[in-house]
Amino acid sequence: MIPQLVTVRYRRTDGRRRRVFVPVVPVLLVLSPLLLLALLAGLVACVVFRMSPVGPLRGVWLLAWALPGTRFEIEQGPWALLVSVR
Repeated sequence: MIPQLVTVRYRRTDGRRRRVFVPVVPVLLVLSPLLLLALLAGLVACVVFRMSPVGPLRGVWLLAWALPGTRFEIEQGPWALLVSVR
């Protein structure tokens, strides 16, 4: 399943906590022109380096498929960051 929502929580240095919800589908729609350019650049790179584009595309698909349920946490001193993908 493709991720639907990314939650970013962070604690500022003054101790206040913030939470930001990022919906994946609207962000992908807004960034789709840049994603199309990145896809074309990747295909050109595959042609230049004489490799099949199927492998890298499969790898990106498998990475996107594995993202739901992922939690990424960093804490250093008074600063903390938690990214959760649903």
